[in-house]
Amino acid sequence: MSIEGVTMKKGEVAFLWFNPYSGVTMKTPTKTLVFDPVEIDPKLFTEVDAVLITHEHTDHLSVPTVRDIHKRTNCLVIADSTSARSLRAAIPLEKLQEAYVGSEHGIGNVKVRAEGFRHPATTPVSYLITTEDNIKIYHTADSLPHPQMSQIGQRTPPDLVFVTVGVPAPGASPKTGIEIVKMVKPKAAVPYHAPTSELNQFAQLLSKEIPKVKCILIERGKPYKYP
Repeated sequence: MSIEGVTMKKGEVAFLWFNPYSGVTMKTPTKTLVFDPVEIDPKLFTEVDAVLITHEHTDHLSVPTVRDIHKRTNCLVIADSTSARSLRAAIPLEKLQEAYVGSEHGIGNVKVRAEGFRHPATTPVSYLITTEDNIKIYHTADSLPHPQMSQIGQRTPPDLVFVTVGVPAPGASPKTGIEIVKMVKPKAAVPYHAPTSELNQFAQLLSKEIPKVKCILIERGKPYKYP
């Protein structure tokens, strides 16, 4: 369950979904990012430039896991305000950045912008990533459709969006996933944070309602490349 051995070329992004939730490792030609690492052995991560946390719920934030990844890699940690407070005793302050809607963060030539989030958490954020080759990936964690997503679709439609489509995200379903795609206007959509049956339902709805958007059905633990 590692992406670190994947060879990257200019203009590519690799990703791997590693838990039942929004845990994703993302690799660009120069950087490796890890989103919401829970229920994963931190020893699997040996090359990490940044860990990004979307909110404080236990299926998205594990302070011991983030601490251990940081100790092994000396990575940057970017976290929503509530999670950042929980991490202050575990991560050196010079390596911990607080994310709030509209905040921008640099990881070398990779840019991160925190975006809005609709979910019953305290200060949740989603993340819009722009790689060094200008590929845009929107990691929505387990957000439901949010008004700011339409702004993203108008301002900077992403190449790829990770979209929750069901249990255990409260209120999420294949239909809410389709709503997000309609708002964000990506080139391709990756359903996750749901059982296989709901991933397949989303794929069927997408092909029917928005056939121009490619659906990338993924399996946990398997690396993929885009494009």
